[in-house]
Amino acid sequence: MIPARNEARNLEVVLPKLPAVHQVLLVDGHSVDGTIETARRILPEIDVVQQTRKGKGNALACGFAAATGDIIVMFDADGSADADEIPAFVRTLVEGADVAKGSRYTRGGGSEDITRFRSLGNLFLNTATNLLLGSRYTDLCYGYNAFWRRLVPGLHLPDHTVKASDAMIWGDGFEIETVLNCRFFLGGHRIVEVPSVEKSRIFGESNLNAIRDGLRVLRTILAERAHARSTARRAVIEETPAGARIDHRAARKAA
Repeated sequence: MIPARNEARNLEVVLPKLPAVHQVLLVDGHSVDGTIETARRILPEIDVVQQTRKGKGNALACGFAAATGDIIVMFDADGSADADEIPAFVRTLVEGADVAKGSRYTRGGGSEDITRFRSLGNLFLNTATNLLLGSRYTDLCYGYNAFWRRLVPGLHLPDHTVKASDAMIWGDGFEIETVLNCRFFLGGHRIVEVPSVEKSRIFGESNLNAIRDGLRVLRTILAERAHARSTARRAVIEETPAGARIDHRAARKAA
């Protein structure tokens, strides 16, 4: 599943690298550069949906609703995600995980793109989440993840069918990745971190604003912590000999 807004030039490079899969789904954010036309020219069988509001969170919610495969792989259109890593994410799920969580900070991971400032911000937000929720994530905000589609109803994301062309509601922005990862953990799902190397964006500039979106993520963490007080299940994360971190389902009451 590929959310995209004005990514025609990047899709020229990205789409031919994808492996053969059940469905490639493009969620378009009302592009004006021929993103949809480019995608259909390169990959005629691609499925396309238009997001209903603004923001990556709304794009993902629209895509989750339109997905038809058993597994959803969240894949960025800008070239930062390595298509060669998709089999590792899928294999992790088939071997028993509920969620395959990409990480740039576990053994074998890395980034060609992240700045020192953003890396420090990620460390702060990651540490805050682990302290407040009891998780042991290494890369909370990274968006290259995969999970079983059956988990979607339990995520309780904002209603993607509500249209508001000039407005965003909570969960529509970049905070969506934090929302997902918090709810995967608090839902008691088995999460395995998969080493991932983030590539540099090929063309264009990111819509991410480190300060603005960092504050949205922090607000999300606090909101999810408040929600955790009434959550009936927790996940316990253990370190495997190979260095990956795994969340095992547990039936403990929330503190």
